[in-house]
Amino acid sequence: MRLSSIMATAATAALIAGSATADVKFGALYPFSGQLALLGEESARGVEIAVEEVNANGGVQGEEVTLVRGDAVDNNQAIGEARRLIAREGVKAILGTYSSSRSIAASQVAELSGIPYFELGAVADEVTGRDLQYLYRTNPTAEDMGRMSVQMIVDEIAPALDKDPSEVRVGIIHEDSSYGTSVAGHQERFGEEAGLQIATVQGYPASTVDMSSLVLDLQGRDVDVVMQTSYQNDSVLFLQQANESGFKPAAIIGGGGGYSMVPTAEAVGTDVIEGVLDVDFTQYTVDPAYAPGMEDFVETYREKYGEEPRSGHSLNNYVGAMAIFAAIDGAESFEADAIVEAVEQIDIPEGETAAGYGIQFGENNQNERAKMMGMQWQDGKLLTVYPAEAATSEMRIGK
Repeated sequence: MRLSSIMATAATAALIAGSATADVKFGALYPFSGQLALLGEESARGVEIAVEEVNANGGVQGEEVTLVRGDAVDNNQAIGEARRLIAREGVKAILGTYSSSRSIAASQVAELSGIPYFELGAVADEVTGRDLQYLYRTNPTAEDMGRMSVQMIVDEIAPALDKDPSEVRVGIIHEDSSYGTSVAGHQERFGEEAGLQIATVQGYPASTVDMSSLVLDLQGRDVDVVMQTSYQNDSVLFLQQANESGFKPAAIIGGGGGYSMVPTAEAVGTDVIEGVLDVDFTQYTVDPAYAPGMEDFVETYREKYGEEPRSGHSLNNYVGAMAIFAAIDGAESFEADAIVEAVEQIDIPEGETAAGYGIQFGENNQNERAKMMGMQWQDGKLLTVYPAEAATSEMRIGK
């Protein structure tokens, strides 16, 4: 499969390709139930679309791809499902997993079994920080998220407040798993390097049901900017309780799927989420010239699921899966080492995928070309506002 066909629509591909003659299994390991199910399912949808497109184009190495689901509802279940996918289903590789903690647990099983594991959505440092031979990550990382959060404060928010960055007081709050802890650590480090005043860094369980004391603490510290790394439930809880308390910092910068999801905006109301920023994977109001194929993906998604994409997680998982399948298509076989050798040759420049960023694996098998985007909720829509080359609107601070 050539690079030029990676982003082709399934309908077009079906016209130019022959039929696959056998089948090969790949695992799709995501949290399909439990607290993280919404974004887990949304992420998996991107892989499902990729599989349909690949199969319409003749499959992989001439074989039709069968996607076998595994439900990573928690870490223990992720381990058990990884074992089942490998031992019972005979998958040639596993794709997943959205949740960093589940990915870390399950990929260790794959590593010990000598099965490639392709992480398409988890951002924690530890995912690719363990010197694993068979784990590769296509998506941006916690470090990318932390860096961009601070860049937005320095480049856009501080000037809009008519302040020097050294005068901006920042409160960093985060859910306390590997995901939130990783992002918060980078936000604190980059913030200190930029001269920001880091007023507080506080973690909390993602399952918390009351954040009122945390809101009051941030109010008492007179912070200008709150950076929260969160899942959906705690994103909604913080925004609701901040609103109820009359806490209105100059900017709120979300990090993660909670802040990029339409259901979050619906839960809190468009008036509450208006002006809230988000650093996350590429979403859907991005300059199409920067992300070619994104509009085709959205059209395919609508046709398949009968609704609009709920988050850019599906798009980013699709982009990663398409690149992986294209590489494996050119491998000598489905043996693990042949797959790894082929994947290491991926060389997709920036601006040639539906997510905008390119793909090339470097140190620790991390995609060195992956990038985050800066978005803002404006008039009920999540628009890309940073960086300028991808933006569809200007950032609004204090307006």
